[in-house]
Amino acid sequence: MKKPVNVAITGAAGNIAYSAIFRVASGQMLGIDQPVNIKLIDIEPAMSALNGVKYELEDCAFPLLNSITTTFDLTEGFDKCDFALLIGAKPRMKGMERKDLLKDNGKIFKPQGKAIDEVANKNIKVLVVGNPANTNALIAMHNAPSIKPSQFTSMMRLDHDRSLAQVANKFNVTINEVKKIIVWGNHSNTQVPDLSYAEVSGNSIKKVMNEDWYTNNFIPRIQKRGAEIIEARGLSSAASAANAAITHMRDWILGNNDWLSIGQISNGNPFGISENLMFSFPSVCSNGSYSIIGNLAISEVLNDYIKTTENELLNERDSVLDLL
Repeated sequence: MKKPVNVAITGAAGNIAYSAIFRVASGQMLGIDQPVNIKLIDIEPAMSALNGVKYELEDCAFPLLNSITTTFDLTEGFDKCDFALLIGAKPRMKGMERKDLLKDNGKIFKPQGKAIDEVANKNIKVLVVGNPANTNALIAMHNAPSIKPSQFTSMMRLDHDRSLAQVANKFNVTINEVKKIIVWGNHSNTQVPDLSYAEVSGNSIKKVMNEDWYTNNFIPRIQKRGAEIIEARGLSSAASAANAAITHMRDWILGNNDWLSIGQISNGNPFGISENLMFSFPSVCSNGSYSIIGNLAISEVLNDYIKTTENELLNERDSVLDLL
């Protein structure tokens, strides 16, 4: 049996974390032969609820679950951690400007970044799920200067998975028959779902795709899918977000040769995107790391979309410069 690894999960009393924690403990994220020590982190008023999560974890009797820690102390929570899911974030309230939301969340992700820098293992892999995820990840990354920037990522896998599902539904195929989808940019309604290179059942999607459907149905539906779910069930995405977090980490750690959308630091990218942004690029994962798929032609129309999401991220970054 392998040596246990340490996994920190913030916002651990919340709905997304609740949908993810048990899957981490069962081996769905790190593999069925990898024992885990799970460190559940939340604010002090949530400790009672968090202990309830701990009791449920214990009652599941997962063979791979070596230990459980519940804490509101970031130093204790991130100590010697190998992996971190930063899920907890302040939600946007009615009437709140996005820049105010970014500032408020900076107060969460700046100290988390500092704690990771001080006590986590230097090879830690971090996924930021809490929104606005891209810029929250940038804040955490800048406050952990001893950790390589590439070890911080932001979650775009939910947008990627939504795109896969909509294409599969449209053409009446299984998810496994849809390949080479890309989602560029920010996890917001400026994101750019791109089917330029997509394949359905081994053939270019362009052979069967109607451009009007792509522009006027597919793109806006992916961009607004979160709002569609809230309208339908009265609550934001939880299970699908948790699933995306688990698969993002699993593929990053264990590998996946398919094209994936990963929010990552933009420095040195081959597409001319501004430096120092947490931006989603098409990527592949192998040997515990990810790399951007380069040499992709981008149409003028698609480039306009990409510039819009880039500009949004530039504005977000500029509004939190004091936190970087």
